[in-house]
Amino acid sequence: MSDIQIYNTPIVNKDFKGLRIDKFLAACFPDISRSQIQRMIAWGNVVCDDVTVGDNSYKIKEGESFVLTLPEAVDAEPRPQDIPLDIVYEDKDIIVVNKPCGMVVHPAPGAANGTLVNALLYHCHDLSGIGGVKRPGIVHRIDKDTSGLLVAAKNDNAHKLLCEQFAEHSIERTYFAFVFGMPNPADGTIEGSIGRSPYDRKKMAIVAKGGKHAVTHYQTVEKFRDKAALIKCRLETGRTHQIRVHMTFAGHSLIGDKVYGKGRKLIVKNAPEEVTAFVNSFPRQALHAQSLGFVHPVTGEKMFFEASLPADLQELLQVLRQI
Repeated sequence: MSDIQIYNTPIVNKDFKGLRIDKFLAACFPDISRSQIQRMIAWGNVVCDDVTVGDNSYKIKEGESFVLTLPEAVDAEPRPQDIPLDIVYEDKDIIVVNKPCGMVVHPAPGAANGTLVNALLYHCHDLSGIGGVKRPGIVHRIDKDTSGLLVAAKNDNAHKLLCEQFAEHSIERTYFAFVFGMPNPADGTIEGSIGRSPYDRKKMAIVAKGGKHAVTHYQTVEKFRDKAALIKCRLETGRTHQIRVHMTFAGHSLIGDKVYGKGRKLIVKNAPEEVTAFVNSFPRQALHAQSLGFVHPVTGEKMFFEASLPADLQELLQVLRQI
């Protein structure tokens, strides 16, 4: 297959509730064989709100929708690679890592090597297989250019129970984001259903119908005159690109976001030119997964982890303070 094809299902209604995922996808996409759909599920190419659905017998729920990706041909299995990991916590069931900006979470077309999965396979030797051949152990994802905390499962039981917490939105996740402008009110909540943009299928957007309910709570941590702000976002839901989409919708796109904030510039009268140049050329979306809280899938213990801003965002913070 020469290029990636992405298929989005409609939202599950009560008539389909309880149906096997492979049967549902086969009904949605009659041009794809059921055996091919089953392979895509086994390989981790079906997701619901960034959570992999790797079991063909999974019973779908009302209100869910799924994204099926038919990828370009890549190596059948990711190989272990000796890539350094910033390990925050590890035991026999789970591992929590602080992912650097620039690292892809799992192999995909154009990124078959050097991913978090390649590093985890080398470090752990074995991971949960529920995520599929391409995504062993992967329970949730953050974007390549977003830094911060991510948990992976080492066995199938841990994977299943962590996925249930993500599906129930009981996972505690907060992010630091640097945005253009000053949010008004300074602390608040943004609600808006998120779905594929009708104008650009590679982007997500606030949509009137066909999307998924999404809620982001934010608070302003520091403001830089009225030109930019550091905000802390708590996700009540976990939709694809949720913070980036919600903040752009509110008029405060993330600094460095080439997809949702394209063309946005910092303009400050009398500010040093090197300050505005640094901010306007920042090479990635200024977003960091700062904290992660969940119940340990085996022991039942409440776990909570934090990761401070990485060096590039620390530098951005210091530069913004100069305006």
